[in-house]
Amino acid sequence: MSIASAGRVATGAGAGAGAARRGAVRAHPAAVLSVIAAGALAVLGLWWSGTPRVAGLGDWLSGAGRITGLLAAYGIAVLLALMARIPPLERGVGSDRLARWHAMGGRYVVGLAVAHTLLIIWGYAVADGTDVASETVTLNLSYPDVLAATVAVLLLVGVGIVSARAIRPRLHYETWFHLHFYTYLAAWLAFGHQLSTGSEFVASPVARATWYTLYLGVAVVLAWYRFLTPIRQALRHRLRVDRVEVEAPGVISVYLSGRRLDRLKAEPGQFFRWRFLTRDLWWSANPYSLSAVPRPGELRITVKDLGDQSRRLARLRPGTRVIAEGPSGAFTPGRRRHRRKVLLVAGGVGITPLRALFESIPAAPGDLTLLYRARSEEDLVFRTELEEIAGRRQAALHYCVGPRYQVGNPFTPEVLAGLVPELARHEAYVCGPAGMADAAVSALRAAGIPPRRIHHESFEF
Repeated sequence: MSIASAGRVATGAGAGAGAARRGAVRAHPAAVLSVIAAGALAVLGLWWSGTPRVAGLGDWLSGAGRITGLLAAYGIAVLLALMARIPPLERGVGSDRLARWHAMGGRYVVGLAVAHTLLIIWGYAVADGTDVASETVTLNLSYPDVLAATVAVLLLVGVGIVSARAIRPRLHYETWFHLHFYTYLAAWLAFGHQLSTGSEFVASPVARATWYTLYLGVAVVLAWYRFLTPIRQALRHRLRVDRVEVEAPGVISVYLSGRRLDRLKAEPGQFFRWRFLTRDLWWSANPYSLSAVPRPGELRITVKDLGDQSRRLARLRPGTRVIAEGPSGAFTPGRRRHRRKVLLVAGGVGITPLRALFESIPAAPGDLTLLYRARSEEDLVFRTELEEIAGRRQAALHYCVGPRYQVGNPFTPEVLAGLVPELARHEAYVCGPAGMADAAVSALRAAGIPPRRIHHESFEF
């Protein structure tokens, strides 16, 4: 480990972030979960009110099929809303947490949809006194919109398979991202079936109107925030590539210029989804964090060569037009719980958002520490900038450089406590590869920092 620490505190670095923070509306995670749970209870109430009695095995199976179907349909709407990139959710809950909720909820929705299909077929087969295979054919060919709903279930299962942990790491981000658009198609195919065959909706105009409101509302939010807002921002801010600079082997920074960029209200630690309008990059929007404090006429991102898309960014030419979707993420100074001391822990390219936080997060001299883990001296990104910031802010800067077999495990409670005095009194921000981040978070908890004061951003999709 080597240490760099000296200088005076920066003045005004956190002022812009604080102003942006005060002007941003944030949704509290507990409030969002409460709203989702209340909606699920209302769906169960809808089934209860539309079910006068249950008699016999066929009714029990069909009733269970209706419950699972209603919850699956509600769940699809919730999943789409979570990924609609609604600013209060992005800033308050955080994109990485929303993604985890989406992944967990997706598994439930796929399970509910499959259970609904099987239970309905079985229940109708019992009621009609026929076998399951014959009833499957009858339902798909005789009932309105059921065949489309069957295709929707198959699409959901397919999306669920490509999202499985065993398969997802084998896919490029762009492939995984575009396959998820089939969820929109599945929701559209299943919607007509819900209203035309669901007894809860056939007999109740109020229930039909409520369901239309739910789905149309989600569709409007998706269209506005995921499609129209990026276009509107592109026309307003006219982002272009200003220059590309090499930071380290396989790591480049892209500097972007534009008009009235302060109106984006971007905060240090946040990211945008960037679409570079070149022949081979325009079709994909990839998430990259800001690696410097946003300035009125300039933004900077820093990218490591991890695949075809990131590799092509090194060949960007000045003047290339850019569409930026965001800002997104809650990995910001606003997550602090008013603790005096701040610890930043970075691994590899995880330094990008922490570089911006290191420059801007409010802290008195001696109350800010950055721990930076890298495999080699050449992999240290922003070294000159970090040391200048550390000196200017009188902050502590620690490097842990070298392969694991040489340096050992730098993320143990004992090592961290030795490097950071009064460790348990710190607010911690952690960003880096999954294994490193998990080890750091576990060590920080074991050292006495409560989970609510440990903020973690994942680079996994």
